[in-house]
Amino acid sequence: MAEGAGERRAVQAVVPAAGEGTRMRPLTADRPKGLVEVAGQPLLAHVFDALRPVARECVVVVGYRGDQILDRFGSTYRGLDLTYVRQPERRGLADALLQAEPHVDGDFVSLNGDNVLRTDLGNLVARHRETGADVTALVERVSPERARKGAVFELGGDGSGVTDADDGGRGTHDSDTVAGRETDTAGRNRQTITGILEKPSDPPSTLVPRGCYALSQRVFDACRRVSSGSTGERELTDAIDLMLAAGHRLETVPLQGWCHNVNTPADREQVARRLGNTGEG
Repeated sequence: MAEGAGERRAVQAVVPAAGEGTRMRPLTADRPKGLVEVAGQPLLAHVFDALRPVARECVVVVGYRGDQILDRFGSTYRGLDLTYVRQPERRGLADALLQAEPHVDGDFVSLNGDNVLRTDLGNLVARHRETGADVTALVERVSPERARKGAVFELGGDGSGVTDADDGGRGTHDSDTVAGRETDTAGRNRQTITGILEKPSDPPSTLVPRGCYALSQRVFDACRRVSSGSTGERELTDAIDLMLAAGHRLETVPLQGWCHNVNTPADREQVARRLGNTGEG
């Protein structure tokens, strides 16, 4: 869908950034994770830069040493309006979205506050609008080893798989829905996404979400229905799984570019090298 700059920036975004970043110690001993510098600028600045082309406002969910984030960025960042809400206790991403709910009108983009990515999120927003989906996920194919370390999609169908050409799932760019089954442009049957799991020991696929979604308001009801797990956290992936079970529409957009979660000092160094190699920073 062709969009002008104003239309592309017509959405809101939510950035969960309340965690303590314990795996980033000692860098987070006296500052929040979002203010740890990566390639010469705070981690959250990389997140905001990814969102600026598509969002007019960002609701930032803060917690640990959150006042430092407010002091650093204030009410705007390079034309992106910033609103802050607090997550008193770190109870997971589903809980973080619920803290932001009073400030969100309509569909919105959620991007984890520890992701550095180089991709055009306009494709995600456009796909979400075109299809009227309740969830549109940025996805990537990874190795089985990496699939064990985070969220991974469950796939159903006749075993033909999702084509490697588009990293598809439900509703990829070149697919048509025929009697509830996805087919590629050559008419071959393809699998559909039927669920999502966190850190499975035996991953059901290698198709993973990359911490960035376009979401409808229905996600808030799903977040309220999520129970706390053994860690005491309410996971966004559990809310999305509930939405899938209820028959709500999920679309996917393949990651074109790269995305790196910055969870440890080693991640920070790796991203800094990567940005240095591309002349950014």
